[in-house]
Amino acid sequence: MGAADLHIFGISGSLRAGSYNMALLRAAAEMLPPGVTLETGRIDDLPLYNDDLRAAGDPEPVARLKRQIEAADAFLIATPECNYSIPGVLKNALDWASRPPKTCCLRQKPIGIMGCSSGESGTMRSQLALRQMFVFTDSYAMLQPELRVPRAGEVFDAAGRLTDEAIRERLGLFLRALADWARLVGQRS
Repeated sequence: MGAADLHIFGISGSLRAGSYNMALLRAAAEMLPPGVTLETGRIDDLPLYNDDLRAAGDPEPVARLKRQIEAADAFLIATPECNYSIPGVLKNALDWASRPPKTCCLRQKPIGIMGCSSGESGTMRSQLALRQMFVFTDSYAMLQPELRVPRAGEVFDAAGRLTDEAIRERLGLFLRALADWARLVGQRS
C-alpha cells in the first residue's frame, strides 16, 4: 500500500437517526488526509448472532460486512457508550465479524476507535471494552491518540455538523495517525 491508496471502512455503533457517532464519521470523511478514502457501512440489518445461522452460511448482510472489512486497509469504529460498555448492536456486528476466529476479517486488521457521548466520559469505557475484544481477534487497535468526545450535544449543530474547532483539530490528528498506523502495521503476512 502506497502513500496515496489507503482505504478505511467505518461503522457507527449507534442506530439513532441523529446519531452523534454517525455525524463524527461524516466529519471524518471531510477531514481525511490526502490519498485516504473512507467508506461507511451499516449494521442495522444484521440478524442477532446465532452460530446455527453462521454454520448454515452467513446471511447476506453479514457477508457484506465481512467483505467490507476485509477489503479495507483499516477499520474505523465510532462508538457510543451504553451502560458503561459497548452498545448491543455494535457487539453483535463484531460477534459476526469475529467468526471464524482464526481466519476472521478482523485478524491483523488495523483499527481506529473513536466515539461521542452526551456524558462526561466521552466513551472511555466502551473504547476500553472494544480494545479488550480486539485482543481475541488479534486485531491491531491503535492505542494513541485517543478520540473521545464528551458532551456531544455541544459540539455538533442541529444539522449534525461538527462545529467545535478543537475537536475538529483532534479528529484531523486522529485520522492522520490512523493512516500512519495502517501503513505501519497493515502489511499482513
